[in-house]
Amino acid sequence: MTTNQATTTAGAVPAARTAPGARPALPGRPFPLGATPGEHLGIAGTNFALASSVASSVTLCLFDAAGAETQIPLADNDADIWHAFVPGAGPGQSYGYRVGGPWEPARGLRCNPAKLLLDPYAKAVSGTVSFGPEVLGQDETDPGKPSTLDSAGHVPRSLVVDPEFGWQDGKRPWHRYADTVLYEIHVKGFTMRHPDIPPPLRGTYAGLGHEAAIAHLTDLGVTTVELLPVHQNVPEPFLLARGLTNYWGYNTIGFFAPHDGYSAAVRAGRPGGQVAEFKTMVDALHQAGLEVILDVVFNHTAEAGPDGPALCFRGIDNTAYYRVDPGHPGAYIDTTGCGNALNVGDPITLQLMMDSLRYWLTEMHADGFRFDLAPTLARQEGAFDKVSAFLDMASQDPVISRAKLVAEPWDVGQMDSYDLGRFPPLWREWNGKYRDTMRDFWRSHPVGLGEFATRFCGSSDLYGTAGRRPTASVNLITVHDGFTLRDLVSYDDKHNEANGEHNRDGTSDNRSWNCGAEGPATDPGILALRACQSRAMLTTLMLSFGVPLLLGGDEMGRTQGGNNNAYCQDNEMTWYVHGKFVPAATARTREPGRCRHGKRREAGHGTRTHKRLGSPAFCAYRNFGAHRAGDFGESEMR
Repeated sequence: MTTNQATTTAGAVPAARTAPGARPALPGRPFPLGATPGEHLGIAGTNFALASSVASSVTLCLFDAAGAETQIPLADNDADIWHAFVPGAGPGQSYGYRVGGPWEPARGLRCNPAKLLLDPYAKAVSGTVSFGPEVLGQDETDPGKPSTLDSAGHVPRSLVVDPEFGWQDGKRPWHRYADTVLYEIHVKGFTMRHPDIPPPLRGTYAGLGHEAAIAHLTDLGVTTVELLPVHQNVPEPFLLARGLTNYWGYNTIGFFAPHDGYSAAVRAGRPGGQVAEFKTMVDALHQAGLEVILDVVFNHTAEAGPDGPALCFRGIDNTAYYRVDPGHPGAYIDTTGCGNALNVGDPITLQLMMDSLRYWLTEMHADGFRFDLAPTLARQEGAFDKVSAFLDMASQDPVISRAKLVAEPWDVGQMDSYDLGRFPPLWREWNGKYRDTMRDFWRSHPVGLGEFATRFCGSSDLYGTAGRRPTASVNLITVHDGFTLRDLVSYDDKHNEANGEHNRDGTSDNRSWNCGAEGPATDPGILALRACQSRAMLTTLMLSFGVPLLLGGDEMGRTQGGNNNAYCQDNEMTWYVHGKFVPAATARTREPGRCRHGKRREAGHGTRTHKRLGSPAFCAYRNFGAHRAGDFGESEMR
């Protein structure tokens, strides 16, 4: 047993009842971490295991349907893993932990058994956070002291989950990078206003797995759906105070749990039903030949700065989960702009990340990941390191290394925060230089034909010298973070007033052009020019060497009214309006389109082709091109 002693220890565990006739807990197993239902010594129950290198005591708290709490001290500790087997506990059981140990914030030690904590390995979560002094680890009036307020009535619960599921996807789809067309969407936004999805399923995993949603995806011709974060997340309290929420979901609190807010089963009163519902969605997408990539946020958590709420990691082992200033361990190192950064140099956090990725690949059948602020995951010693522990482990892992791995190659506030082209060969990268060049080129800024050609042909300056293929570049014009394509050709400036920050949030470097009028227009000439600009950029995206990423809704002219930072807008501003994109059968392909100033630009010269050239996603916009897809050669590249 390993514990660290400090001068101050938080108070006793709040009193709770013991269930009448309950069997005593048995010694459990330290592996796997989390709650695992099954049999032990011929007895049905659940094994609970929690890692903490600083705890002096861990109490498992079980809750019945009425919310009554039963406490079970975990008596066994092997190699910093506290564990027990609880007979009779099974799927659907609601639980949490109280962790006793040192309280010395100046040293980064923040154990407080008055706080009910989520299991970092919880496979499902039920409930929401009610922000207030009860969820703070420290006393609100004297932050140097631990809070004595019990948080149990103000925080969500972990749930034991039945892992069984009857998969029907058989041979899961696998598309070569050269054949991949990524399509970035939000589970709720994509389905919330789809007229052919039944109302009870809109905004949910079940809605995305519905035949109407899948028909749109297959008709469009994309191969891979990239979902904005689906890990369990909670909104920031300052957003709730404004009547807003964290719509995008980049505020994770559970790295193994599908977000319950996107579950039709949970809406219908079945807590924990989000797990099977998510699997059913993936199963349906796979049967339609579509891959599923998850946007994951392993750079920070929803616990914010050191004085933020104690919901999970902070109260279990603060310095293991978060990067702290070596000279002042009471302060966090923040490379994310969100108050904290996960400590990727600690074995407990590294194991959490690797176990989570394997779980989503093997148990939930995801096909890959897009890593938000990915350089933060390679900062175990501070600077970005392409042979850091996480990147090295991912490349060697027999499961993770075979998945699609895409990096957002920048983070926040460091001298080396922009790491485009620096990730290992296994990885693909969002190409910010491609985005900037193509936006500037099509608004007639003098980027030069050489720069355009470099980006169009795969950015060899970034990837060629390292022996990486052009498909290392994930090409993008628009993504969730910024203008939609329609807004890119309709606004010169951002219009984020609805976010409540007086239009100060969001970037001002949009590289956009409104084509002659700010916002909605009725002039036929302006509308025609905007349409031409949109087709030009989308055709360029589909023809460029690399992996194209299409923002969901761009094919339908989706607008956010000029808001380029709609992370907090869970409403009609961000919910897609489903209309008809131009189908392949009616796309005009014989006449090259006219672009700005009446000049003709020809797109598509050369011998390179790609399977996506024959897809509806390309055909819907190829009327800008000078050639039909059949005029290209048949050679392919990976």
